[in-house]
Amino acid sequence: MSEISAYHEAGHAFMAYYVGARVRSVTIDPDRDDGPERFADIQVEWPPGEFTDRELHENLVLVALAGPVAEMLHRGEPFHPGVVAEWAADWKLAWEAAGPLVPVERKRLAFLEQTTARLYRLLDREDHWAALAAVVDNLLAHETLDGEEVEDILRQWMR
Repeated sequence: MSEISAYHEAGHAFMAYYVGARVRSVTIDPDRDDGPERFADIQVEWPPGEFTDRELHENLVLVALAGPVAEMLHRGEPFHPGVVAEWAADWKLAWEAAGPLVPVERKRLAFLEQTTARLYRLLDREDHWAALAAVVDNLLAHETLDGEEVEDILRQWMR
């Protein structure tokens, strides 16, 4: 499970870095607190004033869906991110973030499906997949990375 979780969280981390957000931390060994049980966790910070409202919502959608897409690529199985139970929280975040962009639900579904396909192509690029895989390797080795570590790893691949 931890390898799958590492790919999933690395997808979120890669996309957050790619769109200009800051990863505060990412882990495949989250605290077992009183909240919902989870296998991994990422904390992303959005610099104030860096994005228009539209850009922020678009980027929130991309970051939310990047975890499921990275998992799809790793497994070699294309799924619809809205129908996989383990991705329900990511789908919900993407759905809500897309609301102000596409208020009509039928059109929002199409928008999220198109965004998923676009992300699939983006993450499947050889250079992007190598960067994401470097984050995975470090997560598997250390279980938790702080934001600076994620940036250092991705910066090496994203020149």
